[in-house]
Amino acid sequence: MKSLKVVFLGTPEFAKTSLEAIHNSHHEIVGVVTVADKASGRGQKITQSPVKIFAAENNLPIFQPEKLRNPEFLEALRKLNADVFVVVAFRMMPKVLFEMPKMGTFNLHASLLPDYRGAAPINYAVINGEEKTGATTFFINEKIDEGNILLQEELMILPDENAGSLHDRLMEMGAKLVVKTLDGLAENSIIEKPQPDVGQPKNAFKIFKEDTRIDWSKNSKEIHQFILGMSPYPTAFTTLKIGEEEKGLKIFAGTFQTVKHEQPAGSLEISKNDFKIYTRDGIYSPFELQLEGKKRMNIKDFLNGFRNYDEIKMA
Repeated sequence: MKSLKVVFLGTPEFAKTSLEAIHNSHHEIVGVVTVADKASGRGQKITQSPVKIFAAENNLPIFQPEKLRNPEFLEALRKLNADVFVVVAFRMMPKVLFEMPKMGTFNLHASLLPDYRGAAPINYAVINGEEKTGATTFFINEKIDEGNILLQEELMILPDENAGSLHDRLMEMGAKLVVKTLDGLAENSIIEKPQPDVGQPKNAFKIFKEDTRIDWSKNSKEIHQFILGMSPYPTAFTTLKIGEEEKGLKIFAGTFQTVKHEQPAGSLEISKNDFKIYTRDGIYSPFELQLEGKKRMNIKDFLNGFRNYDEIKMA
């Protein structure tokens, strides 16, 4: 089988898994492009992306441009004479970059396009209670996530699966799909096709802090899926009033039941062994949570940290 010369562009762990799969294939990685090192945390320690760490460990050429239009960077990539660029969890690319390789530039996206275009396809697939999702490789063009499809594979979403678990399964499946796409391009066996016109595809917009706030006026099933879809990151939250102090409460997991009640949505019922939050049509009971300023813990340890349950209210 023909071997392709590949430039890989990506940053997080999701991308590193695809880079590793290409490295272990018969294709040749001639360059790796990733985000610049940055200071983070209290000590402002310099951190490197998972993609850079893997590339460095395997002696792959690394590029970390501040600007993707930098002439020196672009000229250095041209000299690599790559057949194809592979993009996984990277940033917006200028036309001068994605049109550079002779065979084009393709991206791995964690959804069955055209649904869930955008930054958070895994989260929204869980939030919306989808029974299946998948991964798509497609050629990049000037419209975000709208290029011609190369390959797609479906993946069933497990009952009560959260975004973290689904992320990991899609990461492994997607890495195999990337190599399969490279093989198909090398053998000229893939017929690219336009994305189907579905009218109004489901969106996966970038998630901001306020988007993660739980709306207790929704029904129990919707709330349950929302919490799963935000877990473990960026994490759904609500706000408690403990005495006179308001504190954020992240909820990672819980159970729900649909029952008739006359309590206002969002009201609490707390005891030594129970933590119930009333919804529009039932009760949600968190069992893994994190109070602002505290570590993540199970519900038993959380409740053991209080003496007076009457002072805890929903803010």
